[in-house]
Amino acid sequence: MNLKRGGGRIGRLQYWTGEYALRGVAVVTAIVLVVLFYYPVGTVLANGLFGSVEGTNPVLAVLGSEFYLGAASGLTDPSAVPGGVLDWMRAGFPAVDFGLVGFTVYQALLSTLASLALGLPGASLLAHYDFPGRETVRSLTMLPFVLPSIMVAIGFVAMFGDQGVLNSFLGWLGLESVSVMYTLQLVVLAHAFYNAPLVTRIVGAAWAGLDRSKIETARGLGAGPIRAFVDVTLPQLGPAILAGALLTFLFTFMSFPIVLALGGLELATVEVWLYARVQQLELAQAAGLAVVETVITLSLTYAALRYESGQRGLGRGPNRKPLIGSLRDPRRLGLLAYGLVVGIVFLGPILSMVVESLTGPGGPTLEHYAFLLERQATGASYQVKPLPAIRNSLMFGLAALGIAVPMGVTVAVLEDSRIPGSRLLGTLLMAPLAVSGIVLGLGLLQGLVFGTELFGHRITVTGPVAIVAAHAVAAYPFVTRTVSPMLQQVDHRLVETARVLGASRGRARFDVELPLVLPGIVAGAALAYAISVGEFDSTIILAEGSSSYTMPVAVERYLGNRTLGPATAMGTVLLGVTAISFVVIDRVGGWWEP
Repeated sequence: MNLKRGGGRIGRLQYWTGEYALRGVAVVTAIVLVVLFYYPVGTVLANGLFGSVEGTNPVLAVLGSEFYLGAASGLTDPSAVPGGVLDWMRAGFPAVDFGLVGFTVYQALLSTLASLALGLPGASLLAHYDFPGRETVRSLTMLPFVLPSIMVAIGFVAMFGDQGVLNSFLGWLGLESVSVMYTLQLVVLAHAFYNAPLVTRIVGAAWAGLDRSKIETARGLGAGPIRAFVDVTLPQLGPAILAGALLTFLFTFMSFPIVLALGGLELATVEVWLYARVQQLELAQAAGLAVVETVITLSLTYAALRYESGQRGLGRGPNRKPLIGSLRDPRRLGLLAYGLVVGIVFLGPILSMVVESLTGPGGPTLEHYAFLLERQATGASYQVKPLPAIRNSLMFGLAALGIAVPMGVTVAVLEDSRIPGSRLLGTLLMAPLAVSGIVLGLGLLQGLVFGTELFGHRITVTGPVAIVAAHAVAAYPFVTRTVSPMLQQVDHRLVETARVLGASRGRARFDVELPLVLPGIVAGAALAYAISVGEFDSTIILAEGSSSYTMPVAVERYLGNRTLGPATAMGTVLLGVTAISFVVIDRVGGWWEP
């Protein structure tokens, strides 16, 4: 026993550290999570469940509202359902309106299908082929987690707006301009831009690790390529495709900046309307809507995590084939055409934003950047200035990093420990993925910024502190998802050997596991920093004056003034800042890539 514990007072200290340090860190993490997430969100949900809107429970008011649920609002009165169905049948089965929630589900479904259509060919491309620029394409699969969504929205405005790059190009060709702003098609395309890389990464990892022997056996028994794909490959990919689809549906259901900028209230979703209710200080109604949304998103998150867990431990497939070979191969021609489409869809909006920031009515100009400098030098105190926004974003990111990384690594270690009930625990710890940033921001505003009573004292925090808390909560699940796969691939025999040689559990983790997962921790930190810098949903609720608005908030406020030039200039600055994190993620490591 003394050999295992190290012997003596130092050995007992090492043993105590190894056995109890993880539990202590886990308790601290749980306390932080309760204070920064569960209590604020619980405050909002409690208001929704037990508050009142004109004498009615807020949740029941939402469920019974035709505006929110349309025809489904009749379900609150089961006795009226049969008669309503008969009336619908007699009317000749007309189209049914399911209200705001129904429209949100509809646009999320369309966005998911578009993301799958754009992302699945990329998964096949990365899984099966080697080609020049493959690493660059692989890096693009990090786009959803690095690029701020408000910047993506600005890029689409710059490309598809009435005065955007697309219409300028059409005018140069002598063709009529097109108007696609504030249309559902543009919102769906922007969502596909943002989420197709997520599908590519999840499905590509599973595709590269398929059991090829089953496919070869099917081909040997006479099955053609299509039959082998349908009968053998597709069933193996099913859980990965479903996990990617569920996550995409979740993210597009909760999408806020993209819908706000490209759709406005004309195409309002639950998230946009929730923000509008908060802006109008109709907090009880917002809380009722938040309860309905959170029930939906938590269910989707649990399902997505369940299917994602089925993708772990897949073996690597054989070496990839070169893409550039015989140009007569139709598959290669198709993939090259797909690469061209992806280049336009993914690079077009970002390049359009940069071009728009450098273009004026008379041609190339730096006047938009000069406007930012002028606003910084002479702007009134109530106006948005660029330097405070940049400073706040950088400082909030560093502060959020100090919270998110320890929390994320701790949760990853807990998941790897395989304690009883780990699936339920994992869902609870990943709950921030499923909760709207608007809901979290509203909860922090009501519970911490407005203040809460504790032991006879009123505890309040400032807007910047609440913003850091919101950013940390939003970022730490992605740290966990970055570190956890690397922990699972550590050869635990190395850890056990260290234990047998006298190392404590804590010493073994520090000396053996930590060096093996350090690239994942560094990449997770860069990812968390990028998420903090680009976070918009909760920040727009909590930002107050020059002390707390960030670069994404500044971009939105410049766009709100209908001044696209300064908005694109500020967006380009934001792009430069997030690009640094992107490079770190790409070069150091990231989510497991087979």
